[in-house]
Amino acid sequence: MNTLAARLLEALPQTQCTRCGYPDCAGYAQAIAAGEASILQCPPGGAEGVARLSRITGKPVQPIDAQFGVEGPRAMAVIDEAWCIGCTLCLDACPTDAILGIHKRMHTVIEAHCTGCELCIPVCPVDCISLEVATPGRSGWHAWSQAQADHARSRYEAHDRRRKKTEGPVKAPESPSETPPPTDRKRAIVEAALARARAASAARTGIK
Repeated sequence: MNTLAARLLEALPQTQCTRCGYPDCAGYAQAIAAGEASILQCPPGGAEGVARLSRITGKPVQPIDAQFGVEGPRAMAVIDEAWCIGCTLCLDACPTDAILGIHKRMHTVIEAHCTGCELCIPVCPVDCISLEVATPGRSGWHAWSQAQADHARSRYEAHDRRRKKTEGPVKAPESPSETPPPTDRKRAIVEAALARARAASAARTGIK
């Protein structure tokens, strides 16, 4: 990463939410440095975030581009553990490993690690994850400290290293009979978990 991109990365809130259109804050910083992205694409940083990027790039301060979202209070993911089926999809989606749990066991969110990125919401097959406002009346950098940003960045970088180490180099399949792709495996896990959840729900309500 070049010096300009590194400075831009330091000015971002490190929520790793992808709302800017890039896979992470580092990718967005590199895109700004390369002239491929504007400084108006980070809703979590809000107006103060734009001002920070403006001071580094010299680009004019303008409101956040609405196509990327709007500035708002920081959110916190909350899991309804009564409905959690333990599919682990949210664990894979969380960029800071803020969700604690294992396969077939209910999960919970570790508040200190959650950036409110919302990436766990769309992957949950039973809609048991919701968002709660964590900073009422405060948004952007007024709802997020530099210490929290540094903590989130550290956790994301550790998460990314583990992910790359686990995935390893991509290999072409040797034959059609090899293990199904990960998406098929996860789909099978989710379908089985949903079947168990429906059976448990039916048992609780007395439906045969």
